[in-house]
Amino acid sequence: MSQHREVDAIVVELPGPGRWLVQNSPARRVPSHGTELFGTRYAIDLVGVDDRGRSAAPSLRALVASEPPERFVGFGRMLLAPIAGEVLVVHDGEPDHEARRSPFTLLPYALGQAARVRAGVVAIAGNHLIIGRPDGRCVALVHLRRGSIRVQPGDRVEAGAPVAECGNSGNSTEPHVHLQAADRVDMASARGLPFVFRRFRERARDGTWVERHLAVPGEGSLVEPA
Repeated sequence: MSQHREVDAIVVELPGPGRWLVQNSPARRVPSHGTELFGTRYAIDLVGVDDRGRSAAPSLRALVASEPPERFVGFGRMLLAPIAGEVLVVHDGEPDHEARRSPFTLLPYALGQAARVRAGVVAIAGNHLIIGRPDGRCVALVHLRRGSIRVQPGDRVEAGAPVAECGNSGNSTEPHVHLQAADRVDMASARGLPFVFRRFRERARDGTWVERHLAVPGEGSLVEPA
Protein backbone atom coordinates (compact mmCIF):
# COMPACT_ATOMS: atom_id res chain seq x y z
CA MET A 1 0.00 0.00 0.00
CA SER A 2 1.13 3.57 -0.55
CA GLN A 3 2.23 5.92 2.19
CA HIS A 4 -1.16 7.64 1.92
CA ARG A 5 -2.94 4.65 3.41
CA GLU A 6 -1.66 5.78 6.78
CA VAL A 7 -3.24 4.45 9.94
CA ASP A 8 -6.51 6.24 10.70
CA ALA A 9 -6.63 8.18 7.43
CA ILE A 10 -9.95 9.97 7.09
CA VAL A 11 -12.34 8.15 4.77
CA VAL A 12 -14.16 10.52 2.39
CA GLU A 13 -16.60 10.23 -0.48
CA LEU A 14 -15.95 11.58 -3.96
CA PRO A 15 -17.36 15.12 -3.66
CA GLY A 16 -19.52 15.19 -6.73
CA PRO A 17 -21.17 13.37 -9.62
CA GLY A 18 -19.73 13.08 -13.09
CA ARG A 19 -16.18 12.57 -14.30
CA TRP A 20 -13.14 14.30 -12.81
CA LEU A 21 -9.51 14.76 -13.84
CA VAL A 22 -7.16 14.32 -10.88
CA GLN A 23 -4.46 16.94 -10.36
CA ASN A 24 -1.96 17.54 -7.55
CA SER A 25 -2.60 14.07 -6.15
CA PRO A 26 -0.86 13.04 -2.91
CA ALA A 27 -0.45 9.64 -4.60
CA ARG A 28 2.31 11.33 -6.65
CA ARG A 29 4.04 13.43 -4.02
CA VAL A 30 3.65 14.88 -0.54
CA PRO A 31 3.20 17.79 -0.04
CA SER A 32 0.84 17.40 -2.99
CA HIS A 33 0.78 21.14 -3.75
CA GLY A 34 4.46 21.67 -3.01
CA THR A 35 3.81 23.37 0.32
CA GLU A 36 2.58 22.71 3.86
CA LEU A 37 0.82 26.09 4.02
CA PHE A 38 -2.91 26.33 4.75
CA GLY A 39 -3.21 22.63 5.62
CA THR A 40 -2.64 21.51 2.02
CA ARG A 41 -0.11 18.71 2.68
CA TYR A 42 -2.38 15.91 1.36
CA ALA A 43 -4.86 18.03 -0.63
CA ILE A 44 -6.15 16.91 -4.02
CA ASP A 45 -7.65 18.83 -6.96
CA LEU A 46 -10.51 17.47 -9.06
CA VAL A 47 -11.28 19.15 -12.39
CA GLY A 48 -14.71 18.45 -13.88
CA VAL A 49 -14.43 17.01 -17.40
CA ASP A 50 -16.68 15.66 -20.14
CA ASP A 51 -16.83 12.11 -21.48
CA ARG A 52 -13.71 12.83 -23.57
CA GLY A 53 -11.76 14.00 -20.53
CA ARG A 54 -11.82 17.67 -21.51
CA SER A 55 -12.39 20.45 -19.01
CA ALA A 56 -13.54 22.74 -21.84
CA ALA A 57 -13.86 22.53 -25.60
CA PRO A 58 -10.82 23.71 -27.61
CA SER A 59 -10.95 27.31 -28.77
CA LEU A 60 -8.68 29.88 -30.36
CA ARG A 61 -9.25 32.19 -27.41
CA ALA A 62 -7.81 29.55 -25.06
CA LEU A 63 -4.46 29.87 -26.87
CA VAL A 64 -3.93 33.53 -26.09
CA ALA A 65 -6.42 34.86 -23.56
CA SER A 66 -8.35 34.12 -20.39
CA GLU A 67 -11.84 32.63 -20.68
CA PRO A 68 -15.16 32.94 -18.85
CA PRO A 69 -15.50 30.17 -16.24
CA GLU A 70 -18.89 29.29 -17.74
CA ARG A 71 -17.07 27.71 -20.70
CA PHE A 72 -15.79 24.94 -18.44
CA VAL A 73 -17.57 21.67 -17.83
CA GLY A 74 -17.04 21.70 -14.07
CA PHE A 75 -18.27 25.21 -13.42
CA GLY A 76 -21.55 24.99 -11.54
CA ARG A 77 -21.39 21.21 -11.07
CA MET A 78 -23.07 20.17 -7.85
CA LEU A 79 -20.74 19.27 -5.00
CA LEU A 80 -21.60 16.81 -2.26
CA ALA A 81 -20.46 16.62 1.36
CA PRO A 82 -17.45 14.26 1.45
CA ILE A 83 -18.10 13.34 5.09
CA ALA A 84 -20.90 13.47 7.62
CA GLY A 85 -20.53 16.10 10.30
CA GLU A 86 -21.19 19.66 11.37
CA VAL A 87 -20.59 22.62 9.09
CA LEU A 88 -18.05 24.73 10.96
CA VAL A 89 -16.99 27.39 8.47
CA VAL A 90 -18.67 28.97 5.43
CA HIS A 91 -17.12 31.77 3.41
CA ASP A 92 -18.91 33.16 0.37
CA GLY A 93 -18.91 36.33 -1.70
CA GLU A 94 -15.60 36.02 -3.56
CA PRO A 95 -15.82 36.41 -7.37
CA ASP A 96 -15.37 33.57 -9.83
CA HIS A 97 -12.60 34.98 -11.98
CA GLU A 98 -11.58 34.28 -15.56
CA ALA A 99 -10.03 30.88 -16.27
CA ARG A 100 -6.59 30.46 -17.83
CA ARG A 101 -5.29 27.75 -20.15
CA SER A 102 -2.91 29.87 -22.24
CA PRO A 103 0.75 30.20 -21.20
CA PHE A 104 0.37 33.91 -21.93
CA THR A 105 -2.19 34.20 -19.13
CA LEU A 106 -0.76 31.57 -16.79
CA LEU A 107 2.66 33.22 -16.47
CA PRO A 108 1.50 36.57 -15.05
CA TYR A 109 -0.92 34.73 -12.79
CA ALA A 110 1.91 32.57 -11.42
CA LEU A 111 3.96 35.69 -10.75
CA GLY A 112 1.19 36.91 -8.43
CA GLN A 113 1.21 33.77 -6.29
CA ALA A 114 3.41 35.18 -3.54
CA ALA A 115 1.10 38.17 -3.13
CA ARG A 116 -1.92 35.88 -2.81
CA VAL A 117 -0.18 33.82 -0.13
CA ARG A 118 0.62 36.98 1.81
CA ALA A 119 -3.02 38.05 1.53
CA GLY A 120 -4.06 34.96 3.48
CA VAL A 121 -6.66 32.22 3.51
CA VAL A 122 -9.43 33.95 1.55
CA ALA A 123 -7.12 34.93 -1.31
CA ILE A 124 -6.05 31.29 -1.61
CA ALA A 125 -9.27 29.41 -0.82
CA GLY A 126 -11.85 31.80 -2.21
CA ASN A 127 -15.34 30.62 -1.35
CA HIS A 128 -15.10 27.53 0.84
CA LEU A 129 -16.73 25.46 3.52
CA ILE A 130 -15.38 23.20 6.26
CA ILE A 131 -17.15 20.21 7.78
CA GLY A 132 -16.01 18.96 11.18
CA ARG A 133 -16.00 15.46 12.65
CA PRO A 134 -16.60 14.63 16.33
CA ASP A 135 -12.89 13.85 16.75
CA GLY A 136 -11.91 17.42 15.86
CA ARG A 137 -10.59 16.65 12.42
CA CYS A 138 -12.22 18.36 9.44
CA VAL A 139 -12.54 18.35 5.66
CA ALA A 140 -12.68 21.44 3.44
CA LEU A 141 -14.13 22.05 -0.02
CA VAL A 142 -12.43 25.02 -1.69
CA HIS A 143 -12.83 27.32 -4.76
CA LEU A 144 -16.65 27.18 -4.65
CA ARG A 145 -18.94 29.14 -6.94
CA ARG A 146 -20.07 32.44 -5.48
CA GLY A 147 -23.59 32.29 -4.11
CA SER A 148 -23.87 28.51 -4.44
CA ILE A 149 -23.25 27.38 -0.86
CA ARG A 150 -26.37 25.72 0.53
CA VAL A 151 -25.34 25.25 4.16
CA GLN A 152 -24.57 27.44 7.15
CA PRO A 153 -22.33 27.04 10.20
CA GLY A 154 -24.06 24.78 12.69
CA ASP A 155 -25.86 22.68 10.08
CA ARG A 156 -25.38 18.93 10.28
CA VAL A 157 -24.92 17.16 6.96
CA GLU A 158 -24.70 13.57 5.82
CA ALA A 159 -22.07 12.39 3.39
CA GLY A 160 -23.42 12.85 -0.13
CA ALA A 161 -25.69 15.78 0.71
CA PRO A 162 -25.62 18.68 -1.82
CA VAL A 163 -23.67 21.55 -0.26
CA ALA A 164 -22.38 23.88 -3.01
CA GLU A 165 -21.29 24.16 -6.65
CA CYS A 166 -17.86 23.95 -8.22
CA GLY A 167 -16.43 27.38 -8.95
CA ASN A 168 -13.30 29.31 -9.82
CA SER A 169 -12.79 31.55 -6.80
CA GLY A 170 -9.54 32.09 -4.92
CA ASN A 171 -6.23 30.70 -6.17
CA SER A 172 -7.64 28.78 -9.13
CA THR A 173 -6.66 28.83 -12.81
CA GLU A 174 -9.74 26.91 -13.98
CA PRO A 175 -12.93 25.66 -12.31
CA HIS A 176 -12.19 22.75 -9.99
CA VAL A 177 -12.77 21.56 -6.44
CA HIS A 178 -9.87 21.38 -4.00
CA LEU A 179 -10.41 18.91 -1.17
CA GLN A 180 -8.28 18.67 1.95
CA ALA A 181 -8.38 17.26 5.47
CA ALA A 182 -6.81 18.97 8.46
CA ASP A 183 -6.48 18.86 12.23
CA ARG A 184 -8.31 22.19 12.78
CA VAL A 185 -10.58 24.66 11.05
CA ASP A 186 -8.10 27.58 11.05
CA MET A 187 -6.44 27.07 7.67
CA ALA A 188 -3.73 29.57 8.54
CA SER A 189 -2.35 27.22 11.21
CA ALA A 190 -3.83 23.85 10.16
CA ARG A 191 -1.78 20.70 9.65
CA GLY A 192 -2.87 18.68 6.63
CA LEU A 193 -3.99 15.11 7.27
CA PRO A 194 -4.17 12.08 4.94
CA PHE A 195 -7.44 10.78 3.59
CA VAL A 196 -8.66 8.05 1.24
CA PHE A 197 -11.76 7.82 -0.93
CA ARG A 198 -14.19 5.13 0.13
CA ARG A 199 -15.08 3.93 -3.35
CA PHE A 200 -14.64 5.19 -6.92
CA ARG A 201 -13.95 4.11 -10.48
CA GLU A 202 -10.62 5.03 -12.06
CA ARG A 203 -9.56 4.68 -15.68
CA ALA A 204 -6.60 2.35 -16.02
CA ARG A 205 -3.73 2.91 -18.45
CA ASP A 206 -5.31 0.54 -20.99
CA GLY A 207 -8.48 2.62 -21.03
CA THR A 208 -10.59 0.23 -18.98
CA TRP A 209 -12.31 1.33 -15.78
CA VAL A 210 -11.50 -0.34 -12.47
CA GLU A 211 -13.25 0.02 -9.14
CA ARG A 212 -11.05 1.07 -6.23
CA HIS A 213 -11.70 1.15 -2.50
CA LEU A 214 -10.03 3.11 0.32
CA ALA A 215 -7.49 4.59 -2.06
CA VAL A 216 -6.16 7.82 -3.54
CA PRO A 217 -6.35 8.17 -7.34
CA GLY A 218 -3.20 8.75 -9.32
CA GLU A 219 -2.02 12.02 -10.84
CA GLY A 220 -3.65 12.68 -14.21
CA SER A 221 -6.18 9.87 -13.88
CA LEU A 222 -9.89 10.11 -14.57
CA VAL A 223 -12.30 9.15 -11.80
CA GLU A 224 -16.04 8.94 -11.32
CA PRO A 225 -18.41 7.62 -8.64
CA ALA A 226 -18.62 3.83 -8.48
